[in-house]
Amino acid sequence: MPQSGPLPCVPTRLLGALALAAALATPLAAPLPAHAQTPPAAPPASTPAPDPVIARVNTTEIRLSDVADAAQSLPAEMRAMPPTMLFPLLRDQLIDRAAIVDLARRRGMDKEPAVARQMARAQDQALQTALISRDVGPLVGEPELRARYARDIAGKPGEEEVHARHILLATEAEAKTVTAELRKGADFATIAKARSTDKASGDGDLGFFKKGDMVPEFAAAAFALKPGQVSETPVKSQFGWHVIRVEARRSAPPPTFEESYEGLRAKIIQEGVEKLLAEARTGLTVEKFNMDGSARKATDSAEPPPAPPKR
Repeated sequence: MPQSGPLPCVPTRLLGALALAAALATPLAAPLPAHAQTPPAAPPASTPAPDPVIARVNTTEIRLSDVADAAQSLPAEMRAMPPTMLFPLLRDQLIDRAAIVDLARRRGMDKEPAVARQMARAQDQALQTALISRDVGPLVGEPELRARYARDIAGKPGEEEVHARHILLATEAEAKTVTAELRKGADFATIAKARSTDKASGDGDLGFFKKGDMVPEFAAAAFALKPGQVSETPVKSQFGWHVIRVEARRSAPPPTFEESYEGLRAKIIQEGVEKLLAEARTGLTVEKFNMDGSARKATDSAEPPPAPPKR
């Protein structure tokens, strides 16, 4: 069963951080010196901090979770390195980053308008990600998806399908000639083999298909026919002129949970975000302005007026 992927707006590098942190936090067993005797009873060890500080740059603390987050951005082959090798590399990299940030702050770069805007956008993105993850994330666990599948899909008739054949021709005149021959009793499959420009379908057999599987013009004509019927008039599409015969109709079996998984997940996420957005907009005062910052008027169009023609 596939596992849930990251939610929209949630950086992939954050996933799995806790698992790696736990692995990195596991102390290594060190052998006792050869002369060591049975040690005296020691007081119970205190519970280690769940996210210990593993470096400090001036007053900036670097925690184990920061190392775990950094590890998730590495290529898979590097993430496979033993934690005892990976940990010091990432710790030193984070120390270097903290040093650069500290230097930038000492130079006042965080006060520069362009940098301040970027920092504000990053903070906004972090808040948006956190809110969506907290409120929408629990909706797309496997139990919730299975419950939604049982409610909306399982046991219900699937989408309607038709089994059809067609003869594809280059011109309307040719298609009308073929239609007339079929009305006189000509064999559909024989004509398809001999004269259809769709050589891939052989005798014109397209098998069963759903409405969305075909171009709209073809689908509309095919689904309007009963089994055994041939289209009264040729059907024009981007491929040419079709003469269509429907062989059978059926309701397709409902898709399995595995087949529905990604679609269900995307739908529930969309619903969750829309609900969250509706709540977020409640009570807000929203003002919209034109591109030049001027107040909008009822006569303003959504698009800027076209430029006058050059003389």
